Amino acid sequence: MATPPPPPPRGGPLLLLLLLLAPAADALVCSSQKFSNNVLYSTCLDLPTLSASLHFSYDAANSSAAVAFVAAPPKGEDGWASWALNPTATGMFGAQALIAFRDAGAMTVKTYNITSTTVRESPISFETWERTAEYNSADGTMRIFAKIKVPAGDPAKLNQVWQVGSSVTNGVPDAHAMAAANLGAKGTLDLVTGTTTAGGGGSTIKKKNIHGILNAVSWGIMFPIGAIIARYVRAFPSADPAWFYLHAFCQTSAYAIGVAGWGTGLKLGSQSTGIQYTGHRNIGIALFALATVQIFALFLRPKKDHKYRFYWNIYHHGLGYTILILGILNVFKGLDILQPDNKWKSAYIILISVLGGVAVVLELITWIVVLKRKKSGEPTKPYDGYNNGQGRQQPLAI
Repeated sequence: MATPPPPPPRGGPLLLLLLLLAPAADALVCSSQKFSNNVLYSTCLDLPTLSASLHFSYDAANSSAAVAFVAAPPKGEDGWASWALNPTATGMFGAQALIAFRDAGAMTVKTYNITSTTVRESPISFETWERTAEYNSADGTMRIFAKIKVPAGDPAKLNQVWQVGSSVTNGVPDAHAMAAANLGAKGTLDLVTGTTTAGGGGSTIKKKNIHGILNAVSWGIMFPIGAIIARYVRAFPSADPAWFYLHAFCQTSAYAIGVAGWGTGLKLGSQSTGIQYTGHRNIGIALFALATVQIFALFLRPKKDHKYRFYWNIYHHGLGYTILILGILNVFKGLDILQPDNKWKSAYIILISVLGGVAVVLELITWIVVLKRKKSGEPTKPYDGYNNGQGRQQPLAI
């Protein structure tokens, strides 16, 4: 007699159904959230970024809403969480914010009228009451509870902004990160239909990425390569005049790309009123000014035997090394502001380290060549390329 097949595991169909529904359940995080005060809200929304959620019940009769905002700060209870309505714009500036954090050992929620990157506690334009906050150690989230009087009219016109930060200093929330998720934490809120839309920020992020790429390629990569060519390749007579044209090509191309990057930076600055990166901006302005002066070296370059050639060399080399140092420094400042994935910063560190290593090796080779020439009685001075298009120059001091 044939052995009958074993029966299916008990609960198999139910288990399969649960597995199929699991992704959908995970997608609706807010529906599984419970609050210690056992308050129930008619609507919950999973917000598009920062894994944040908003619960609310809207009372159209008196144009008010009971809200509960949930988000996880990067460093748990040492950080802060914020939810805001903005009656005048779609971004951070002008937002009427509720910010929760631990103050003097207890969770609190305070009001802030956001007018600059430095926040100060102040009254807001919306009437609020029953404001409380709590920290849930089980999931690392902060919760803001409040009742708020919303503007009369179409509730769909509400602009909301939410945010999280990693630290609080002396009772003042510190600046939040500038990653894509943080910059995109805004949108519209319809209290009647219970829907929200993302406010984007993608266009600004794209412009910032373009600005960063252009400046990293120009000041951070092409300018150092051009400097390496000018200092080391010209030591070999066989490389003349190729080194001169390569050097000129690298530096003029770097300048053109850098000007484009500088222009995108100006545009971003004009569109980001109140947000200032003073150090990064000032170095960028200095780079543009110094590089513009440096470009004139191509047109003001005197002949080798001209009495001003010595001073031209000091001017050209001094500006060149200054631009080189400031350019690399500003690339790192830009990376700290833009905060891309760590792989991009690591890639640039590796690249600039390789260029530095190449420079060290070429420096050693150059000195070996110079010492050998000195020992054999040959001229120790490298050729200096074409003299304003009038043929090869004679050796010039290194």
